[in-house]
Amino acid sequence: MRVFLVILDGVGMGALPDAGDYGDAAANTLLHVAEHAGGLKLPVLESHGLGNLLALPGVRPTLAPRGARGRLVEKSAGKDSTTGHWELMGVTLDQAFPTYPEGFPRALLDRWSERVQRGWIGNVAASGTDIITRLGEEHQRSGHFIVYTSADSVFQVAAHERTVPIEQLYEACRAARAMLTGEHAVGRVIARPFEGEPGDYRRTSRRRDFSLEPHLPTVLDHMTGAGQRVVTVGKVDDLFAGRGVSDAIHTTSNEEGEMVLLDLAKRPGEGLVFANLVDFDTQYGHRNDPSGFARALEKFDVTLGGLLGRLRGDEMVWVTADHGNDPTTPGTDHTREYTPLLVMGPRVRDGADLGTRETFADVGATLAELFSVKAPRAGRSFLSELRG
Repeated sequence: MRVFLVILDGVGMGALPDAGDYGDAAANTLLHVAEHAGGLKLPVLESHGLGNLLALPGVRPTLAPRGARGRLVEKSAGKDSTTGHWELMGVTLDQAFPTYPEGFPRALLDRWSERVQRGWIGNVAASGTDIITRLGEEHQRSGHFIVYTSADSVFQVAAHERTVPIEQLYEACRAARAMLTGEHAVGRVIARPFEGEPGDYRRTSRRRDFSLEPHLPTVLDHMTGAGQRVVTVGKVDDLFAGRGVSDAIHTTSNEEGEMVLLDLAKRPGEGLVFANLVDFDTQYGHRNDPSGFARALEKFDVTLGGLLGRLRGDEMVWVTADHGNDPTTPGTDHTREYTPLLVMGPRVRDGADLGTRETFADVGATLAELFSVKAPRAGRSFLSELRG
């Protein structure tokens, strides 16, 4: 048995009941992207019931959807990638990770600066592309790190690759990760290398995420502990601090991640392939680019068709998301939304309606039952509904 679990990072499908508490009452990533595009061409997702979950321009409901479909509710507090991925693997959070809309405490930054032997500038909540445009030249002149955050629980460190060697940037981020504990235990420390000249700075593909370790065992821990294989694609291993991972394949774009998935499907394997396709979020959601978002969805649909065509009799593809990121709403932050869940494969019962699941953790609970490993504390398996 092998499952390809594909996370479309930021692809939400409508505001959750508590979205207003997060300023996201008007969010609906998929609907607004489809409306902006004048309709989406997603024949594979359509055939598997995406239009039955949500009325979308260009994506029709079907009388006989293939496979199983449903939608997920995020039970944890928050709307970031770490929270979403942890909950998918059975670990929920009662309290959101801390955020710093006014910047980090100066004393904390000064202690970190002393440890890494380099100064800092910035310390604001900002778009990553905007802040390197504003502060990149000063950074290159002074050698100081650019420190910034966002609406998410992140401590981000940007540095030009010619000014700060990439390993020094990674080491500075590891130092920050070691310091950011207790009340300052942010979800992720992110290294943000960039290149180019003043007026034409560009972030490079050598981003790294340094996450907290989950405070409880995840389904990934249970699987690898039982001898099952877990292969991650993209940033997934970083989000779990490397725990519960047999092999990690880092990718820099949707295109690369999709190629890896197709390549893995050519070869026999078993266990879980856990992939994150990040461009929906980083390239289009955060940059308020609904047109690019639409093109990426249509490109993924083509890849999905190729992936399904390579499945063996004992393999499945599960498609879902970790949060929303509506590129049409004010601001550039994640949005708190329902996420789609589509389960596909030769052994999945066609037309299975999984309904609205109470927590992302139902995904992890189902994987645990499927692979005969210890179930997580949170979540309820829907395996019997897949099999009929």
